[in-house]
Amino acid sequence: MSVDGWNTVLVLGGIRSGKSEFAESLVADTPTVRYLATAADNTDDEEWAARLTAHRDRRPETWTTEETATDPRRLAEAIAAAQPYETLLVDDLGGWVTVLLDPAHQPADDTATIAELAAAVRSCAARLVLVSPEVGLTLVPTTALGRAFTDALGAANRAVADACDAVVLVVAGQPAWLKPAAPPAVVATTGVAADGLPGADGAAGAPVGVTDVPPAPAPRMASPVPTEQPEPLPAVLTPAVSPPATVPPPSDDPAGDGGTPWSTPTMALPMVTTGLVIQPGMELPMPDEHAGPQAVDRLAILDVPGAGFGALDRVVAFAAATQGTPTPAPWDSVRVLLVYGDHAGGAAAGTTPGESAHRARQARAGQGPLARLAAEAGASLQVIDAPPAGPIEAEPALPLDQVESALRQGWRLAEQAADAGVRLLVLGACGAGSETAAAAVLAATAGAEPPTVLGRVVTDSGEYDDPAWMVRCAAVRDALHRSRRSPRGATDILAELGGGDIAVATGVLLGATARRLPVLLDGPVGVAAGLVSRDLAGQARHWCLLADHGGHPAVRLAADVLGLTPLLDLRLDLGEGANALVALPLLRSVLGLAGALPARPSRGGAAEAAEPETGEPETGEPETGEPDFREPEPAGPGPTTTEPESASLDPSGWRAG
Repeated sequence: MSVDGWNTVLVLGGIRSGKSEFAESLVADTPTVRYLATAADNTDDEEWAARLTAHRDRRPETWTTEETATDPRRLAEAIAAAQPYETLLVDDLGGWVTVLLDPAHQPADDTATIAELAAAVRSCAARLVLVSPEVGLTLVPTTALGRAFTDALGAANRAVADACDAVVLVVAGQPAWLKPAAPPAVVATTGVAADGLPGADGAAGAPVGVTDVPPAPAPRMASPVPTEQPEPLPAVLTPAVSPPATVPPPSDDPAGDGGTPWSTPTMALPMVTTGLVIQPGMELPMPDEHAGPQAVDRLAILDVPGAGFGALDRVVAFAAATQGTPTPAPWDSVRVLLVYGDHAGGAAAGTTPGESAHRARQARAGQGPLARLAAEAGASLQVIDAPPAGPIEAEPALPLDQVESALRQGWRLAEQAADAGVRLLVLGACGAGSETAAAAVLAATAGAEPPTVLGRVVTDSGEYDDPAWMVRCAAVRDALHRSRRSPRGATDILAELGGGDIAVATGVLLGATARRLPVLLDGPVGVAAGLVSRDLAGQARHWCLLADHGGHPAVRLAADVLGLTPLLDLRLDLGEGANALVALPLLRSVLGLAGALPARPSRGGAAEAAEPETGEPETGEPETGEPDFREPEPAGPGPTTTEPESASLDPSGWRAG
């Protein structure tokens, strides 16, 4: 649920304020939702029945609806019994209070019933969104029943708001977050806040070191936290096709990026001298919303003999939007980021010991499928060691401070690539148990059942290892149960379930988004990072392109949640990152062809104007100098031939009659 990572949310608003639509939008990316309807049907009131019908018609077919109007205690029971993988939407508490005050349910202790509801919300293991009308802003009602309703609803709103992680007030369709309070936004060394307001010194202006760049929204961030000097980033390798080898960076350039410091910004970023703080609510740039449709419209007029580019027009639209032009260029500079981080415990059941480390060493040596494909694509390669994760069924995958450090490392990797002139990132992973960790993240963020998103385990001999698959499923199940009371913030999910490799990948996506750098995904770690990054900055998923789902059920479902459609259906399983590199030459060819082809000549246009005018000799050169392929007329009596009596070569080498 994309609510900045919060697990329970209360949405307040007046009549026709848009509160219900806003609440539905918070869970729109969840495959299944339990909709708890509190209002009772009134067949005698046609207008009320029409309102209820409009609400029902908005709900997707995959949602289930449960009526709670028969008993006011039924709502608290349903919330308390909800499972961690479920998503609940309650609409609304006004209907619930109406049922509570109904004479059929009196006498009753309304205060105790409201307290029971608040306790159920506070202990709810599922993701929960509640809608409630805010009706206490006018005069005190003149009737006893009206006063009883506003008093009871006000008490219910206060109790539920105190129990929820987040509270938002919707006014005229515009949300205003009341809880938690908005964090301060600063950009160090400038005296300017990220929202453009003057800083402590009262001066306003552009961040230091940023010149000749288009204005872009600055990410919102918390106050900087002192940290130690960041560790050097891994060397950037340039694999060769034959013989496989790496080109080490110069001794005076340990970063391998030509000497460009990674912290050099090209736009206002949350980069501070004492460290980088990544948190929910960052405002990062979006791709150009006009360039993509313009590029697709241009494809329709290109001079191609067939119907056009088919499903690959999405590649052109994506490249156009991320490059900000209707005629995007092929990605000439590509960097592959291979994240290596193992997961202990049941997550790695069925894997060969040392296999992931072998793949990482292979890539560093310029060998193996990934390095070979990178060399053929002319892409640089960077292998990143992520912190190893603990057994998620027994303990958190990673301490919270290491999660924050991994996020910053990923951001810096994207910064380094952008400063080196890279135009496209390819995200790969090779850690043991990474697919299981990605499935756990998917189950926690999208309500997926672990067995449906965990692919079967295949041994080195090509046989299925179903006992190992069951151990992985049990590990995810136990991890979700262990962490059911933990917050569902982005960093909390990474700490409890995701681990270091998914945290680094999430930082890469956020840093790439900040630098307007597109990312090509193709595996579980990449899409899991996409799910986590949307709760830190919802713009990140719009800079991602999914090459192939690779047959992974987790990738299929996560792609659906993120709104990413795989470009290909080759079911490649060469390792995360390698699948995308196989598709890269095709994507480059599409962009090159779309940019080089001219527009189709219109009928009656220049092509027909080149024909000889009436009265011209039947033989000889046309005025345009183009070859004339017409059959010549026979020259009087005599044998008929198919060749003209005289022929000459035009400048292009064709023989003209």
